[in-house]
Amino acid sequence: MTHYELNHVALHVADVEKSCEFYLNTLKLETMERPAFDFPGAWFRLGDFQELHLIGGRENAVNSQPRSNHFALRADNLDEWEEYFRSIEQEYVPRRIRPDGAFQIYVADPDGHHVELFTGP
Repeated sequence: MTHYELNHVALHVADVEKSCEFYLNTLKLETMERPAFDFPGAWFRLGDFQELHLIGGRENAVNSQPRSNHFALRADNLDEWEEYFRSIEQEYVPRRIRPDGAFQIYVADPDGHHVELFTGP
């Protein structure tokens, strides 16, 4: 029995349209075709092979913090991301340095799901 890769991350969101705006315009993710499910949602690319699946209809509170539930995206240049977030007045957790030397920042989506952007050590 073999696991090949992480295929997708699924997030339960309250307002699919508002979440799509964040992932498309704030995090600059690319949309992708989604099968015709009988519930609201949207799909985005995360790199070459992984995907983000948004599932609408969330009613419960989200429990996400930078040190707890989150997912991480390897980024190319955190200086540019931080400048961009400041320019659009997007709140984010300022840069931290991990013990291995990697740099990381965090941003929360409209539901409070945290996304880490990082560069390797």
